[in-house]
Amino acid sequence: MFEPPVSEVLRCERIGTHVLLVTMNRPEVLNAMDWDMGEANNELMRRLTYDPDWVRCVVVTGAGRAFSAGGDLKVRNTQSIRDWTIQHEVAERTAEMRMTSPVPWIAAVNGICYAGGLELALTCDFIYADRAAKFAQTECRIGIMPGMLGTQNLPRAVGERRAKELILSAQPFTAEEAHAWGMVNRVCEPGTVVAEALATAERIAACAPLSVRQAKKAMHFGLQTDLRTGYRLELEAYYRLLDTEDRREGIAAFNEKRKPDFKGR
Repeated sequence: MFEPPVSEVLRCERIGTHVLLVTMNRPEVLNAMDWDMGEANNELMRRLTYDPDWVRCVVVTGAGRAFSAGGDLKVRNTQSIRDWTIQHEVAERTAEMRMTSPVPWIAAVNGICYAGGLELALTCDFIYADRAAKFAQTECRIGIMPGMLGTQNLPRAVGERRAKELILSAQPFTAEEAHAWGMVNRVCEPGTVVAEALATAERIAACAPLSVRQAKKAMHFGLQTDLRTGYRLELEAYYRLLDTEDRREGIAAFNEKRKPDFKGR
């Protein structure tokens, strides 16, 4: 049975029956990501990838007034190139696993969301943001550049020309702007973003988990190719659902006018 890793810097809490709430917990440094948080994130992703079990949707947020300010620059200031590289490679694997995870991820951005924090949010399936949240891809201002899919995911979210402006100038932007550009799905009133994300997570969790996973996979990989190939991927995912207990249960529940009891089989 899936059990999330125990970590002081990455709190994992079961919400209801099928939702996992993940909270980055270094509020004293705006949830900047150090080695411990990187390792905890990686271990969580490995467990969810190999055996999600009861988890049907994940909401990730930050403790305090920030989602995440990105990498911990105080640690980076004294890090060797070797240690920096090793830490970054762990983050790379984690980001790739999150994007292809069978479980949907919702980022509940509650405040500052800069650099690697924004990249983390962009690897989630979609983003809800507090009205006061601030975003920025700040790496070019300190002599590096986005390295956790930022140059790939931000252009796909807001368009190439706008992403170039934001990344090359390191210009902060608001939740309202992010929503208008299509990066953020919903702007929430102050203090409600986690609750709204959890409500959506519960709706996702109430759907047939195999259907959710197959639909997510078809969209993620299909959008990386042409329409005809994407449609073939969709059909392959579709036909895998026909001979499942959940498909039979869903159709039976509809005809019997009752709530379905999906098992993920």
